Amino acid sequence: MAAVRTTVPRCPRGGPARPPPPSAPARGLLGAVVGGGEKMASKVSLVLRPVKSIAVRFCPFEPNVESTRKFLQCIYHKKVQATNTNCEVTTDVRHDGSEPVVDVMFADGDRLIMKGAHLTTGEMLSALESRCNAKDLKEEQKNKKNP
Repeated sequence: MAAVRTTVPRCPRGGPARPPPPSAPARGLLGAVVGGGEKMASKVSLVLRPVKSIAVRFCPFEPNVESTRKFLQCIYHKKVQATNTNCEVTTDVRHDGSEPVVDVMFADGDRLIMKGAHLTTGEMLSALESRCNAKDLKEEQKNKKNP
């Protein structure tokens, strides 16, 4: 029986070769891309004034939750949080294979439910921003009529 020889690649200095550096970005808690949410939050001028509460539910082991995690990072950004300190943000992390859902409750009783499996972070942020801006505009017009 012939012996099979395997060779270990060597670097020019004679030691074993190091693996190439990872091409994936650094990941933080629950596999979220570190820094991704902060960049997105600074680009979006999100004002949470008309929002009463935001509930985010997801299973971290599903492949389609990255946009929901980034959305949550954006909501927790200090500039966004400063726009409404009374807004209650709750996170429900489950291990049941459920799809990611963002449930936004507004002060006037309206709800916005976004299914994060089929939306990007930008789409969720822009949907929330447009709804908040519309409610702010209605409130301003209502205040102008009734001083």
